[in-house]
Amino acid sequence: MSRLLLHAPNIHTGGGLSLLRTLLSIKPSPFAVAHLDERARDRLSIPAEIQVSFVAKNPWSRLSSEWRLRRECRPNDVVLCFNNLPPLFNIRGKSVVFVQNRLLVESYTLSEYPLFVRARIVMERLWLYARRGQPSRYVVQSRSMALMLQQLIDHHKPISVLPFIADSAATMSTDAQKSKVRRFDFIYAASGDPHKNHSTLLEAWRLLARSGIRPSLCLTIDPVRHATLALAIDSAARQEKLNITNLGWLSGSELAAAYADSHALIYPSLIESFGLPLLEAARVSLPVLAPERDYVRDVANPTQTFDPTSSLSIARAVRRHLKQPEEISEILSVSDFLANIQS
Repeated sequence: MSRLLLHAPNIHTGGGLSLLRTLLSIKPSPFAVAHLDERARDRLSIPAEIQVSFVAKNPWSRLSSEWRLRRECRPNDVVLCFNNLPPLFNIRGKSVVFVQNRLLVESYTLSEYPLFVRARIVMERLWLYARRGQPSRYVVQSRSMALMLQQLIDHHKPISVLPFIADSAATMSTDAQKSKVRRFDFIYAASGDPHKNHSTLLEAWRLLARSGIRPSLCLTIDPVRHATLALAIDSAARQEKLNITNLGWLSGSELAAAYADSHALIYPSLIESFGLPLLEAARVSLPVLAPERDYVRDVANPTQTFDPTSSLSIARAVRRHLKQPEEISEILSVSDFLANIQS
């Protein structure tokens, strides 16, 4: 008899956690066995019929979970590897690898990440490449992600594009219509990881404030996991009178309420495998301001686009959305230029 096993160590935050919660919410559960991250234990509702083992945040526990997967997998079983990586050891059943971390398949700089995180990502990049021929197939959520992964695995295995969203996103439109007076001009639903680009967004809000424009912005940065960034944003908001509110990490229902309390989504992330908030915004009919990047065009048609590496470009997109475009510089004649120099 065939069984479905779920292997999801290291999935404990962000869009991956939202999708994992959706998988575990299916009733009756299709999973016989699940290997889950210990850090996600309190944020998951796990059906009683699943045989669960939790994986701690250390190399030995991760290695043990890989060996446990090898022992538990039977010849007819199918393993959904939800942690971006093929099984470390050969297994008797089939494995399908769901790759959702673009940092593992794209040559993106890791210089702004802590040393431990950089080391982990480099190790996982090597792991994915070295074991690329083991899975039966790969699954991603967008065409651009499929193209990037195809270059890495070099036609070793087929890749399926199978996007899906959390159930909470499917019900957001109803919740959003209940709110008539909205508190925020913009919302950026994202973690505080460096590629989410909060520093450039913050500088854009400074530029807007210097020109007398102070739009309200809602953020969702976990003040525990990203304490330094949360403190920096709070300090800038108070000292520079920027209209920014950080609500911290939000559950699915809380995030739906935050969308309902916002007029538009701004999404300056530099790199994404999917960009789930872009779809969530579409569900509640929020205008989207986003970079001109492949991951955006995979799932959305933004109202305004910008260069995410430029705070001025972001600020200009915000001004256009608010119907307050900048005045174009007057071009002088040569004589006017020289007259100005001599004045």
